Amino acid sequence: MPSENLANHGEMPRILIVDDDPGQRSLLNSFLQSQGFETVLADSGERALEALRTGRFDMMISDVRMPGMSGLDTLRAARKEHATLPVLLVTAFTDVRDAVAAMRDGAVNYLAKPIDLEELLASVQQATGVSQSVPLKYADDKQLPEYVIARSPLMQAVFREASLIAPSDTRVLITGESGVGKEVVADVIHAWSTRAKGPLVKVNCAAIPETLLESELFGHEKGAFTGAHAQRIGRFEEASEGTIFLDEIAEMSPQLQAKLLRVTQNGTFQRVGSNRELRTGARILTATNRNLEELVKAGKFREDLFYRLNVVELNIPPLRERREDILPLASHFIAELAKGRARFSEAVTECLQRYPWPGNVRELRNAMERAVLLSRSELILPEHLPSRVRELAGQAPAPANGDARQLEEIERQAILQALRQHNYNRTETAKALGISRRALIYKLQRFRKMGFEIDPV
Repeated sequence: MPSENLANHGEMPRILIVDDDPGQRSLLNSFLQSQGFETVLADSGERALEALRTGRFDMMISDVRMPGMSGLDTLRAARKEHATLPVLLVTAFTDVRDAVAAMRDGAVNYLAKPIDLEELLASVQQATGVSQSVPLKYADDKQLPEYVIARSPLMQAVFREASLIAPSDTRVLITGESGVGKEVVADVIHAWSTRAKGPLVKVNCAAIPETLLESELFGHEKGAFTGAHAQRIGRFEEASEGTIFLDEIAEMSPQLQAKLLRVTQNGTFQRVGSNRELRTGARILTATNRNLEELVKAGKFREDLFYRLNVVELNIPPLRERREDILPLASHFIAELAKGRARFSEAVTECLQRYPWPGNVRELRNAMERAVLLSRSELILPEHLPSRVRELAGQAPAPANGDARQLEEIERQAILQALRQHNYNRTETAKALGISRRALIYKLQRFRKMGFEIDPV
């Protein structure tokens, strides 16, 4: 029997979510419920078909790759009894060709991983008949910790998205240049999660020798290797009721990548020197400053692990793209390091705003620490800043108002041209322009408010 659209009766649609991955089910479930939709979960294609036979749904969202009945098989079987049921497929990059083919079998659309929540919401609204003028809803009760500075629209957008991701148990890949604050974002996700009372265990995969990293992550038994004088509990065991944050994940060896894949698939692992299988309930957050997609193509990072970790990607923009945060961050660091007994001269303020900060927030903090040490009074002067900050800032004079408007016009034309060249694909356009996707989205939103056409006609 065709599915009846409940949205036509003033009720929110009922959506069937089909995925064998508990993390992704958790994400879709918590997100869609936060937007007002009713959801039902199925962990296989077979169970999804059972749910369709006994219940009424306005839409089905299914992963493509599942053991047993695949998402494509589930779609074709569902079509036999529910010819008009909208079906949205979620697919990895390598599955896109199959997903496009599935459109001929009745899929209304497909989403590529990692999932973009705004794109997901728009697809669901369109398929179920809910007004697309309804904006994305964010958690209003989430308060940033006092140590987190996010004045810029770009960072505010990062934390708004984090507020939607945090309640689920889904895995999150946090990306961005070195020093942008990926660990701070991980802290906030954990603090806003249902696991906040549990531990947040952090492991820097680049800081631990490869020979010791396996023991650090999974623990070891007494006598497992030279120097193993006692049993040791690993970080995954320690984090079982909380969250584990794996920083610099790209530095992990292929052998350890295989063992990490096993943990992401079924939550099981073995201590070094033991055959006994242990289980962890830890939520996994990872971070990297490298391009994992390029490493996958080069054969240096497992493709299956990449897609397991990258259910949702949070990209943290560099400091040069969020200049509204520079002075508040600098003031925060100065207040902390000088115990509130220091202030900036006008020339220092100008230097801080003009310098591009290639080392991002970490470089800014180091510069403020140096300034506090060198200053013998409460006033921070240019000579207290690192020489590179003074020199590069001096080479970047502030443009006059007319020049600024001209530069903005050149930037706008370049962005809109690149958008058209890449068929309005935001991700590819951002890569071509050399900016973060979030920065591109922010600029496009600003262009739309100014009346410029940023969507295909």
